[in-house]
Amino acid sequence: MSSNDSIGKTLTVAVLLCIVCSVIVSGAAVMLKPARESNEALDRKRNILAAAGLLDESRDVEEQFEQIVTRVVDLRTGRFTDAVDAQDYDQRQAAKDPAASTSLSPEEDIAKIARRAHYALVYLSQNAAGDIEKIILPVHGYGLWGQLYGFIALKGDANTVAGIGFYEHKETPGLGGEVDNPRWKSLWPGKQVYREGDLAINVIKGSVDPSAANADYQVDGLAGATLTTRGVDHLVRYWLGENGFAPFLANLKSGEA
Repeated sequence: MSSNDSIGKTLTVAVLLCIVCSVIVSGAAVMLKPARESNEALDRKRNILAAAGLLDESRDVEEQFEQIVTRVVDLRTGRFTDAVDAQDYDQRQAAKDPAASTSLSPEEDIAKIARRAHYALVYLSQNAAGDIEKIILPVHGYGLWGQLYGFIALKGDANTVAGIGFYEHKETPGLGGEVDNPRWKSLWPGKQVYREGDLAINVIKGSVDPSAANADYQVDGLAGATLTTRGVDHLVRYWLGENGFAPFLANLKSGEA
């Protein structure tokens, strides 16, 4: 074996190659981080507009998002707060911090999120007179394979669903992945959330009977995706319930938010 073929030299070349590749990958990640974060922010704005039925694909997203007001809500009080900066606040990261979140008991945690951040961002669409026309709320919860992240939009009455959409999930294509299906999402607008002050909306197994007394509060389940259907039902009911945005929505309606 020649000296050039020695094990030591081979290992040295391999190690140097790994180091060079690591430096290149790390450098690329650092250089591309601003672009990645900008694209993620743009995609989030697109999904917020889409959930509220306000997205016009022919127009610039940033321009359309100018009609949206972003506010921070303290979920412990159900009121607006300036305790954190809406531009920098990351609700996901906050939920991982025991100092910035609340641990949920098994009875409370129907959405299987483990911890709820103290604060949440909400997005408001207002008319020229300043009246709220759409309220867009972030929601998340466990489906079949992992957390689903999305937005549910309500009309200005804080009771009528305007739309729903998920921008991140791990559900099975063709089954639970049907949460992305426009046909299924089109079933949500017009549904009612509360009945005489009590949470009433739910996603059922199978199809809604239009003649049933509860039809206005029910949404068709996803065919062949029982666990995803249950997950969506639980996350919607959690975030629109007393441990989620219900106190805020009640305060908003009464003018006390």
